Amino acid sequence: MLTRRQIPFFNYSALFAAQEQELMKVLTDVMRRGAYILQKDLVDFETNLQRYLNVKHAYGVADGTNAIKIGLLAMGIGPGDEVIVPAHTYIASAAAVHFVGAKPVLVECGRDHLIDPDSAERAITSRTKAIMPVQLNGRTADMQSIDAVARKHGVKIVEDAAQALGSRFRGQYAGTFGSFGTFSFYPAKVLGCFGDGGAVVTNDSQIGERLALLRDHGRNADGEVVAWGTNSRLDNLQAAVLDFKLKTFDRDLERRRRVARLYDEGLRDVRQLLLPPPPSSDTNHHDVFQNYEIEAESRDQLKAHLQDAGVRTIVQFGGKAVHQYRGLGFDDVKLPITERLYTRALLLPMNTTLSDEDVSYIVEQIRAFYGRGS
Repeated sequence: MLTRRQIPFFNYSALFAAQEQELMKVLTDVMRRGAYILQKDLVDFETNLQRYLNVKHAYGVADGTNAIKIGLLAMGIGPGDEVIVPAHTYIASAAAVHFVGAKPVLVECGRDHLIDPDSAERAITSRTKAIMPVQLNGRTADMQSIDAVARKHGVKIVEDAAQALGSRFRGQYAGTFGSFGTFSFYPAKVLGCFGDGGAVVTNDSQIGERLALLRDHGRNADGEVVAWGTNSRLDNLQAAVLDFKLKTFDRDLERRRRVARLYDEGLRDVRQLLLPPPPSSDTNHHDVFQNYEIEAESRDQLKAHLQDAGVRTIVQFGGKAVHQYRGLGFDDVKLPITERLYTRALLLPMNTTLSDEDVSYIVEQIRAFYGRGS
């Protein structure tokens, strides 16, 4: 009989405890200097993020939702426009489109749980201004196909890469394929701070200039208000923490990839499961495994079994695709592939605090549920 363990889906307190002494030095330094808003620590983080992603401009903002919103505003997207968004995403992707006055048009996902290029192409109309691939679970979509669709129809690409910092497709980083890309630094993200935080990156200098104005009340470098803007600035404490963590970020990603390998090795022969592609299985993709999203027969029963065994799992985004929230007005939208996914999808614990023994325990519990599954 397996020794029972308690494995949270994400161990938030461990995020701090693992580097408590080093992080306290970072935080104390910022507070002693009284450096809280738009200070050197933010500039340093933005510069280092630019270098990491090989982009011209990076702007720290309040959170991932505001990152998308001000990105769309910087492109001039607004009332009368449409933006194509996969329905398998967090509500923030579509909400940002809604709150700039445009219409989110929801489409299917593919077997990889990412936006389906064919479904996106079928949704294009004369009002379509952009396609928004959402780079979920630490995997980048088939951006070659998305780019071909966008070029064919003369529309832009904008990326919600909230869950995919460090992920690559054909050697290029998520968030760098379109007119702009956005990231979230929510604590449970691959690069997480101790509150909300986000960033917008772009290689378009005109968009970059607008982003800088939009996030800081329309003020230019001289402090003069030259346009309408809002307050969406990444505070300096969070920027300092993120810059510290960025130094060891690749090491953290490799740990996630090891956890994914252990899951794959332990579960690949369980016929009732559909697993994500294992690391290094596809030379076009370098996945960072923000989440480990499986498809499972008898999903709800498996989830209950794991909870009884002390393992917490979640169904992503509250168990509903965006169009399934009836209060949002998508009553006529039918997306059968996405809808079926939401009856099968389950996130297993995936973070750097998991030990190899934790993963083995989760694997054994799943195999026990399916009668060892082979």
